[in-house]
Amino acid sequence: MNLHIYETGKGRASYNMALDEALLEMQVAEKIPPVLRLYGWEPAAVTIGYTQDVEKDIDPAVCRRYGVQVVRRTTGGGAVFHDREVTYSLVAPVAALGESVPESFREVSKALISGLEALGLKAVFAPLNDITVNDRKISGNAQVRRRGVLLQHGTILIGLDREKMFSLLRVPEEKTRKRNLARPEDRVTSLEEELGREVSFGEAAAAVRAGFAKWSGAELPALEPPGELLELAGRIEGGRFAAASWNMERIAVDV
Repeated sequence: MNLHIYETGKGRASYNMALDEALLEMQVAEKIPPVLRLYGWEPAAVTIGYTQDVEKDIDPAVCRRYGVQVVRRTTGGGAVFHDREVTYSLVAPVAALGESVPESFREVSKALISGLEALGLKAVFAPLNDITVNDRKISGNAQVRRRGVLLQHGTILIGLDREKMFSLLRVPEEKTRKRNLARPEDRVTSLEEELGREVSFGEAAAAVRAGFAKWSGAELPALEPPGELLELAGRIEGGRFAAASWNMERIAVDV
């Protein structure tokens, strides 16, 4: 697949999610080719899945205390704390990645695993949508499909503040018991823990980029996002992802 790549740096949560949504809309409208976007979060944030109950899955009071913005994704999955990580988003035709959801998760995981291998780590795809190193989660991924186009985004944890992460997130006890863990904190890991050294955002992003280049079979020169895309993202952010009515009220119908 011939991918373009946008490296958009670190941004606030509402804009990050708005830019991913804008990429999806413009790919659906056939205004942009398939795109890989690499980005980070500043300040730290929590995103919640499309149909999640905020009060059930996170602690809003703790989020406010830490100054952590809470944003609802258009993709499914659980609550995610975004801090020291590199995040990717991929928009492309469904037909290029696999018609079924499990198939497409597995296909994209090949690029992420290749990127982790470039750092010297042996990673494994853990269905439905995780990647693990030494049996611990280092990457979680989520997607949404619209009119034959897929948006998938996910994280690679660079560093990890377990105490902060799990004071913000409410992990059901049954999920911990199901995985035979004493604590939910035991399930996750990071690049720095596995490599035993500091890892910069730039190094992690370069590894992910290299993984996608190998997967796609072509170099991925970084391009500037078009102005139309950025303008659309600004409108989407103000109309949706910066609004409490979107972020805090549980959604039970499709967008």
